Amino acid sequence: MSEASSTTEPQFLAVGEGDAERKIAFIIREATSNNPSTTFVWLSGYRSDMSGTKAVELDRLAGELGLACIRLDYSGHGLSGGKFIDGTISRWLEEALGVILHAKPESIILVGSSMGGWIALRLAQELAKLQNAPKLDGMVLIAPAPDFTSELIEPHLKKKDRASLAERGYFEEKSEYSPEPNIYTRGLLEDGRENRVLTGIIETGCPVHILQGMKDADVPYSHALKLTEHLPADDVVLTFIRDGDHRLSRPQDIERMLSAVKGLIR
Repeated sequence: MSEASSTTEPQFLAVGEGDAERKIAFIIREATSNNPSTTFVWLSGYRSDMSGTKAVELDRLAGELGLACIRLDYSGHGLSGGKFIDGTISRWLEEALGVILHAKPESIILVGSSMGGWIALRLAQELAKLQNAPKLDGMVLIAPAPDFTSELIEPHLKKKDRASLAERGYFEEKSEYSPEPNIYTRGLLEDGRENRVLTGIIETGCPVHILQGMKDADVPYSHALKLTEHLPADDVVLTFIRDGDHRLSRPQDIERMLSAVKGLIR
């Protein structure tokens, strides 16, 4: 890894400038192997954080294998600063990229859940533009939701949602996972259009393993099929889990995730 210190306690990185600066919380588990092969990077979903079951289990696997692991909370999530209502794909992408470049791993495997899958795909695009960026060894995308704002939300907006967006700049939607509603802002939707990846070939330059539940009420499995159509140049494995939901956090789902990650280690 890098000069970034090894600790199980969260560290904080300032991302952005001026009024846009926010303190991003992250945790780095440093490698203990004498010859570590890669670093895991966990990318959470919308309104999730680095303390979730899948994130913790990925970190545990890294410890077992003697590998490094990076976890972070986007702004407005978990321990990080910033307001959730200010969040956009561009902001959360900037934060993930900032933490990765700060940690300076030589190579990485990105593991993204739901929106984290979208962030992972955008990270691949941004890392490809940089010199001396970490090498991307692979991706595991769990119920990935690339372009969810334009593909899964905007087409289904109700009249009252459009009115709320126009009048208040956001609308609320009942959450199945929290007593607090999901909030979708005009800024998130507009920025989402600028970050779309399902517009052409996505060149990740690495193997990709997608895990998708067929009883996912949030991201239909047809969305995973559509994603694979945009990954023709890559070694792509798509695993459907017939009784799996969106979270894919049951013990058997966690084992699938860990197995997929181990399958990408070189």
